[in-house]
Amino acid sequence: MIKRIATRTFCAAAAIGWSLSAGLSTPAVRAQTNSFPTKWEAEIGAFEAADRTNPPPHNAIVFAGSSSIRLWKTLAQDFAECKVINRGFGGSQIADCVTVMDRLILPCHPRLVVLYAGDNDIAAGKPPDQVAADFKTFVRKIQAASPRTRIAFISIKPSPARWQFIERIKTANQRIEAVCGQDERLIFIDVFNPMLRGDGKPRAELFLEDKLHLNPAGYALWTELIKPRLKE
Repeated sequence: MIKRIATRTFCAAAAIGWSLSAGLSTPAVRAQTNSFPTKWEAEIGAFEAADRTNPPPHNAIVFAGSSSIRLWKTLAQDFAECKVINRGFGGSQIADCVTVMDRLILPCHPRLVVLYAGDNDIAAGKPPDQVAADFKTFVRKIQAASPRTRIAFISIKPSPARWQFIERIKTANQRIEAVCGQDERLIFIDVFNPMLRGDGKPRAELFLEDKLHLNPAGYALWTELIKPRLKE
């Protein structure tokens, strides 16, 4: 059964109104949710508990994805002019974000979803074409529930810790950029190239000691690159 949500207007830099609708859980969706890996259940449950006591604002921008989103502690401050919601959970892949979408993303009725995922997918051995296919599934599920919601994909970053996967990362980014070019509701945000030095290697000053996750300088660069794209 589909519940239609009345159109609401969110005033951002472009003052764009978004018509939203969200689907209630079907038996298939509930079965998928019940099979979600238990290693994340406590984390997902904590989000849901917080939402019950302090419901997230509708028509906001939801940042979803893996630990690069979860660890973005200054997200609200960096995008102070917008209503933003952090829905990152560490170690997740794009398919995981699809699985929990009905629990973490769609209940927020976002006007825009910003996704960073694919990094762990490549490291786990998924080929670029599968990463792109999973992104298409992510897009289809959001658009089925809320056709006017836009989706921005932050390109997979070039980290020193995962440099051995760099060619697959480049290919996955190219595949997803091509998908985004086919739908005006999709935005591809290139952080890959700005994170490289002149010699084509990752800028070490953007990463924590683990050489995988971003430090404050890395998030400052991402903010600089992402913010203007959200006004399109």
